[in-house]
Amino acid sequence: MTNMPLAFVDLETTGSHFDRDRITEVAVLTLSPEGLMGYERLINPQCAIPVFIQSLTGITPEMVMDQVPFEEEAKKLFEQLEGKLFIAHNARFDHGFLKAAFKRVGLDFKPKVICTVKLSRYLFPEQKRHNLDTLIDVHALQVSQRHRAMGDAHLLYQFWSRCLEKFGADKVNEAIANQLGNASLPPHIDSDLIDRIPDSPGVYMFYADNDLPLYIGKSKHLRTRVLSHFQSALGQRKEMKLSLQVKRIEWIQTAGELGALLLESRLIKTLLPQMNIKLRRTKDLCAWTLTEDPKGFLRPQLITSKDMKPGEQTHLYGLFSSKRAATTALTSIAKKSLLCEGFLGLEKLSPGAPCFGFQVKRCAGACVGLESPLKHNLKLTTALTRLRVSLWPFKGPVGIKEGEEIHVVDQWCYLGTAQNEMELEETLTQGQKEFDMDTYQLLKKSLTRLSTDALLHLTHLTCENEPLDTFA
Repeated sequence: MTNMPLAFVDLETTGSHFDRDRITEVAVLTLSPEGLMGYERLINPQCAIPVFIQSLTGITPEMVMDQVPFEEEAKKLFEQLEGKLFIAHNARFDHGFLKAAFKRVGLDFKPKVICTVKLSRYLFPEQKRHNLDTLIDVHALQVSQRHRAMGDAHLLYQFWSRCLEKFGADKVNEAIANQLGNASLPPHIDSDLIDRIPDSPGVYMFYADNDLPLYIGKSKHLRTRVLSHFQSALGQRKEMKLSLQVKRIEWIQTAGELGALLLESRLIKTLLPQMNIKLRRTKDLCAWTLTEDPKGFLRPQLITSKDMKPGEQTHLYGLFSSKRAATTALTSIAKKSLLCEGFLGLEKLSPGAPCFGFQVKRCAGACVGLESPLKHNLKLTTALTRLRVSLWPFKGPVGIKEGEEIHVVDQWCYLGTAQNEMELEETLTQGQKEFDMDTYQLLKKSLTRLSTDALLHLTHLTCENEPLDTFA
């Protein structure tokens, strides 16, 4: 299958946090030319084991009281895993826990990792679920001790064997290559750099020669997302091109996903990376506004960004990247709602003559007096409702709390992010209020999901020197 022995690994722990919780049991089932060999140890976590964990695993404080702590077993365990293909179910958990534990004792753990959840998804895409209990039922795996390390490691070995029996070595090798593809790093990128990238929310930047920005992206899991670019490079032309050109990678951590989205949008508009097109600043931003003519008909008028005050103006519709996009949208609305394209400014009208749409039964006759201004206006405003630009719902700037950070926004504009009171004051006084369509759409969506505790009204801080207890 590979040139490496296979290590089927499972851990039991006191919880799910790498830094706070500790390992209580570890098992390694090794498959090599010499056969199948097992290694299992109870570990003294030197901390409490929650009652629900005891109930799940059957591992009690009394069972681990006289066992060695991890640091005394670390070297033996490291030798058991060294040079083997690390295979685990939901491997991010087991690999992450072991990597953190080894790091605390000064050992650098960098195995090649295969996740059997991903393996199952690849080989059995028709299955809706891929947790271990589902695999037991679907593949008739024999359970010895569920939720004990060696018992679950044996289940992984059985699943692996079932995959080989059903698909053969070539298909399973293909699935392995699909997962290990992320190890094919570009020649100028050091694997140690990748290891330093946190698997937390943030923004990453790819640079080419001469420090030219190639691509900027965001993710809730930075390292995983960066690696996925190089895994995708095996089969996608865009990713392959990116992989060949990237010479340097930088990243900025954020407190959460919203901060990453806001920062990504700002950096793309500032640095103009070659391979980001969609989120670049739109120079031709425009929208429709409505004015009433002497006969009482509402007439759409296209205005550009220099005349727009989004968030402040009523009867502002759309936000389009170009005049062409705005005209296309209005034409579509006219046809669906039987509006007069002449009165909408989409067609030149001769005095007293019907528009072309009326002649082909796509206009209800406002142009020839068969439809009143009131009815035509109602149809128009109803059709435009979904495109209406929302008014800013607050009296002034607000802060959106995310972790230890506060994102400051005003009139749908992102002013910046503060991590302390001084930065907050600086952001409020010096932040540039520049409207863009992407930030508007992002904030509009995010504000509907926020709890009241996550929103801070900052109007008083712009006129009074009041402290903010958020950073207390």
